[in-house]
Amino acid sequence: MCVRVAVLIINYRTYEALDRCLTSLVPFTHESDEVVVVDWESDAARRDAIASRHPSVRVIARADNLGFSAGVNLAAAVTTAPALLLLNPDTQVEGPIARALGGWLEAHPECGVVGPQVMNEDGTVQPSARRFPGFTTVFGGRSTWLTRRFPNNWFSRRNLLQGAGSTHEGREADWVAGSCFATRRDVFERLGGLDESFFMYWEDADYCRRARALGLRSHYLPTSTVRHSGGLSSAQNVVPSIRAFHRSAFRLYWKYAGLGRLFAPVVWLGLMARAEVKVALRGR
Repeated sequence: MCVRVAVLIINYRTYEALDRCLTSLVPFTHESDEVVVVDWESDAARRDAIASRHPSVRVIARADNLGFSAGVNLAAAVTTAPALLLLNPDTQVEGPIARALGGWLEAHPECGVVGPQVMNEDGTVQPSARRFPGFTTVFGGRSTWLTRRFPNNWFSRRNLLQGAGSTHEGREADWVAGSCFATRRDVFERLGGLDESFFMYWEDADYCRRARALGLRSHYLPTSTVRHSGGLSSAQNVVPSIRAFHRSAFRLYWKYAGLGRLFAPVVWLGLMARAEVKVALRGR
């Protein structure tokens, strides 16, 4: 019997993309599965249109916005399936991803998190499998200048893991992106869900790091695929999103830095400066 899966989607003003996402799920979910949407700062008319088009989906409407992590925890709390699939509203699934990822977790009890191959709309692969952030991430992170201009440089190859070394069965990764990943409910509950001190961004890296501390692996499985537009929710509030990204990056650093906290003022200033440069560039 196939493992039951609860699909958890956190929506923020992206109703057209959400409709496409839910439509793409229809052929690949079973009646026993659960699909829950937490709709932050909910627009009643647009929410009701979604609910009418997708009557099997449970929509939790909220007037406030407590962030991605809090939304995932809220959605998980109203479901019972043994596997949880986090899915961004600006994704579209291209196969039975709930079955594939849920089945992988069932077959590999040493694995606490598994993520699929994530594709851009143009068919290129997003760097969704990565090493935990460190000094080399400054140069070889997903969005750094060096990665954009010279994607095959040593720093980027070290940090972004879905290229060399991957096989048909994928590979172990330090963490996989929360735009789409599956985890077992028992792991989620042992970890207390996502850390709500991360309003948005980096909560996925933190979750995988805490799973690692329990002796559980994270895995990248390229035989399953989703297509991800990316950035639609953050586009609603670009400047706050840029700043939230960098604040969350510092939060992750602070949480795990140990003696490295001695350098916290430098790290904080560097991240805040980078954020303001990006804000300024967006304003041009």
